[in-house]
Amino acid sequence: MNDKKRKNIVTGIIAILLILSIVLAIMLYQSKKTYKTSSMNEYNMAFCELVDYMENVENYLAKSLISTSSTQGAETLTHVWREANLAQTYLSMLPIETQELENTQKFLNQVSDYSYSLSRKNINNQDLTEDDLNHLQELHQYSVELSNTINQLSEDINSGRISWKELTKKNNLAFAQQVSNISKDSFSNLEENFHEYSGLIYDGAYSDHITSQEKKGLTGEDIDEEQAKSIVEEFIGKDNIKEVSSFGYSEGADIPVYNFSVKTNQDENVSIAISKKGGHIVDMNSDRIVETEIISQEEANEIGKKFLTEKGFPNMKETYYLKQEGIVTVNYAYEQNGVIMYPDLVKVKIALDNGQILGLESTGYLNSHCERDTSNVQITIDQAKEKLNKKLDIASQGLAVIPTEWKSEILCYEFKGKVDESEFLVYINAQTGNEEDILIITNTPNGTLAM
Repeated sequence: MNDKKRKNIVTGIIAILLILSIVLAIMLYQSKKTYKTSSMNEYNMAFCELVDYMENVENYLAKSLISTSSTQGAETLTHVWREANLAQTYLSMLPIETQELENTQKFLNQVSDYSYSLSRKNINNQDLTEDDLNHLQELHQYSVELSNTINQLSEDINSGRISWKELTKKNNLAFAQQVSNISKDSFSNLEENFHEYSGLIYDGAYSDHITSQEKKGLTGEDIDEEQAKSIVEEFIGKDNIKEVSSFGYSEGADIPVYNFSVKTNQDENVSIAISKKGGHIVDMNSDRIVETEIISQEEANEIGKKFLTEKGFPNMKETYYLKQEGIVTVNYAYEQNGVIMYPDLVKVKIALDNGQILGLESTGYLNSHCERDTSNVQITIDQAKEKLNKKLDIASQGLAVIPTEWKSEILCYEFKGKVDESEFLVYINAQTGNEEDILIITNTPNGTLAM
């Protein structure tokens, strides 16, 4: 073999090796990039869960401070224990290695142990002592500060001001800078106080309890699809309809319905579901986009109430609301002779530019609505007040029926009030005087919610 051929072969081998090296480098780069993206997604998911569970810990600790019932106290403290454990799980998934993180882990561990211990006391019908309540007060204050810190860190990560790459560096200052509102002294105080506890070892309220076996509000005879279509046309207005399409019958739904899609003259798409039994409007939703907000919340409340009366839902009282993108969703509950019936919920979406009704959801009402006997009141409102935490500054009071997780209902006195800057709803059983539930009211620029 002459030198020229040998040279060509060597050159060819080198070229092939070079190409293979480039391909391998690209593959390794892509693999590393994919792994990095996957890791970042996992970190983001874990951090979102941590934020949620920390907020739950704070809320349940706040509820535990005003509970006077051992049964309710045990349930609330068990929630604290569970949420703190879940927060620890997701915290451990984050790639942050700092003393502050270790103290956060320690804080959650101690909250979990302490709340579990106190819940056992409640279950054994032992009242919490003044020291117990003071310790809970301290833990709640720390949880508020810690939630604020984590929420700020969440905003910084989501906005790109801080990256996970920065936070994964050992001995970094990024996380420490984010805990400026919890000084190192605070963490030290936490550590000092926890040894005292070492031996002591939660769209609208009630919307999760709206289904039932017996559909008390679902009255009337069965209808067919053509009759359901006529109800749709009457509801939307025949003159405002371009086309009505049927999407069939949903027999397996909680309330069996006929489903329709409507194209209006304004090119809005409206989905609407009509119950087979009685021809009731179970759900309606329009896809119209709202650009401006002109109508006030008070005006929207009245528009929704008037609409419900016209559509066969009389005596409805607004409870909670949430604004999103120019649309407000208002929860209305049926009111019977001054008693609010929280199981009988109807949600209405109202456009804040012109007051148009863009949505309706009546599942709770159709499941639960009936006339109740509210005469069986065994204690006076003054006797019910005696069951309240003495720190609760009462703003309003009255009777209400609330649902339970066991699909039953309880007639209660509802007290709305404040402890410090936190606002609560407390429910005292009107027959037994037991504390049945506590809700925290959250007022935001976009709505009033209870949880």
